[in-house]
Amino acid sequence: MRILYLLFAVLLLLFQAAPGSADPIFADTAECRSQGNFCRAGACPPTFAASGSCHGGLLKCCSK
Repeated sequence: MRILYLLFAVLLLLFQAAPGSADPIFADTAECRSQGNFCRAGACPPTFAASGSCHGGLLKCCSK
C-alpha cells in the first residue's frame, strides 16, 4: 500500500506544470484577443467573420 502513495507522489510531481512551460502567445493572437475577438481552428460561426489569423497563421481570428 505504501508504494501506491509513493507512486502517486512521483506522478504528481511529473505532471505538475512548470513555470514557463506554456506555449508562447503569438503577436497575432494577442492582437486578435485585445480587440475582443476569438481564435478558432475551423470556420467561424455563422454570425462571425474571419478578420485575421491567430497562432502564427494556424487559426482564424473571428469577429462580429
